[in-house]
Amino acid sequence: MVAHIKESPKQIVKNAIRFSFFASITATFFMFLILRSQMLSLSILPFVFIFVFIFTSLFILQTPKVYIRKREREINKEILFAGRYLLVKLESGTPLFNALIDASKTYGVAGKYFKEIVDNINTGTSIEEALENARTYNASKNFRLILWQIIASLKTGAEVADSLKATLNQITQDQIIEIKEYGKKLNSLVMFYMIIACVIPSLGLTMLVIISSFMELDITNVHLFSVLFFLAVMQFLFISLIKSARPMVNI
Repeated sequence: MVAHIKESPKQIVKNAIRFSFFASITATFFMFLILRSQMLSLSILPFVFIFVFIFTSLFILQTPKVYIRKREREINKEILFAGRYLLVKLESGTPLFNALIDASKTYGVAGKYFKEIVDNINTGTSIEEALENARTYNASKNFRLILWQIIASLKTGAEVADSLKATLNQITQDQIIEIKEYGKKLNSLVMFYMIIACVIPSLGLTMLVIISSFMELDITNVHLFSVLFFLAVMQFLFISLIKSARPMVNI
């Protein structure tokens, strides 16, 4: 429900097993083509099949978490401005339901989540119940916090605008802290990137060439392409890691 995926958990598992099997067969076949001239190396093919199957299965089974993370980043990118817009409407005397309708029409990504609340209310659900449902199945902690404050204000009869203003100030401070922490984390990632993706490969290739000249080792294109593939994978991993670590906030 939180990830909003149409497939059931059972169907996701079936798809993961099916895709992992074909991916393992493909990887094993290509490894066979590379190692067919070395008969002793063919014994690793079963391990290649098992490794690729397990790795691919675990990767695909993480799809719901990826969707949840994506929805969370989408909401957090605009939720602060959407919440401020909602606050302005409430402080100007607009009823809560009308303010939700205006918010659903104004902000693109965050607006569709407000629209879900509005549509739920239009089907006959009470405002408190619709907000509670949205809070339960929402991926964003900040959005859940805003909805919780609105629900608490409605139940206690307190002023919704005052509670919402305090919540938005808290979210703003949390996002400022996230940005500062990301700056510190980025420095560490850049250092590891320089060591693993730049220094070690360059020095490693140099040492490999020197050692191979003394020990008369035969360095083929397969070894060079393997190193190139490793570098490409490392580049992709670091780029993905930096993107995933970047806080999706707008203040």
